[in-house]
Amino acid sequence: MKKVQPVHAFDQIKLLADPRRMEILRLLMAAPATLTQLARTLGRSPAWVRHHILALESANLIELAETRLVGKVTEKYYRAKASAILLQEIILPQTNKPVLVFSGSHDLALETVADQLSRHVTLLNLPVGSLDGLVNLRQGLCHVSGAHLLDESGEYNTPFVRHLFPDHDMEIITLAHRTQGLIVDFGNPKTIRDIRDLAREEVRFVNRNTGSGTRLWFDQELRRLGISPEQINGYGQAVRTHSEAAALVAKGIADAAVGLQAAAYQHRLEFIPLFDERYDLILPKEQEENLLPLLDYIQTAAFRQDVDSLTGYNTSHSGEQISF
Repeated sequence: MKKVQPVHAFDQIKLLADPRRMEILRLLMAAPATLTQLARTLGRSPAWVRHHILALESANLIELAETRLVGKVTEKYYRAKASAILLQEIILPQTNKPVLVFSGSHDLALETVADQLSRHVTLLNLPVGSLDGLVNLRQGLCHVSGAHLLDESGEYNTPFVRHLFPDHDMEIITLAHRTQGLIVDFGNPKTIRDIRDLAREEVRFVNRNTGSGTRLWFDQELRRLGISPEQINGYGQAVRTHSEAAALVAKGIADAAVGLQAAAYQHRLEFIPLFDERYDLILPKEQEENLLPLLDYIQTAAFRQDVDSLTGYNTSHSGEQISF
């Protein structure tokens, strides 16, 4: 089986930003070729191709595959070291403040935290959902993640962290407890009361992205109720944040979404509570020092005051470390 090579080094990624070198690399992924063959394909001189071949070779992206003696001429065949390249690198701003990258489930309290800490640290947000956030953390694409993944055992997050980080020293710290439910338009014109009502033909639904804690809960609930995703009008329409989901309901594009009570309140929508959940921060122990501004702040009365003002949030367990 041919392999995909992840590329993390900035120098390699910078080199591949040149479209000419990228084109040569893609040709050599398909099949070995000589300088002359590449020059003919690209409509360039062999000397021009040689310049870029040397750069790709020094970056350890291609290699000499074989040499063939054709008459009195020795032909060198080059090939890519992998059949595909996966580029993975976060390019961060150069500032006097520490820059931290969060990737995980969207959370309104965390946005408040980022605003409060902005004078001391830059907290960048990449909302991809709970599960993909943990994957990004595993791959080193962020410093801290946030999740609200409910396992079949009834535990939040810990089984997933055990599974994804068996060889890492990890910390799980509760940010807050939150209330989720059905977000519907003001006055609830479609008289939506529970999940079963989403299967009605006239109800337009907006879903959350695959891998988000909310989506995983919703899919599990559909299975429990015996409702097929095909029965949900809008099941395939997905957004990445609670705010986006609420905004679509507020604009009349959707009639309902599953999301945070705080998001419904911010858009002056009605809300039908369904469940309470624990939202945790997950971080490698080695990042603890870098994350101290964030970890210290969630222990303060100021944090609790700000977050408790968000409808549906409870900070009575904020800052507690979860044993696992």
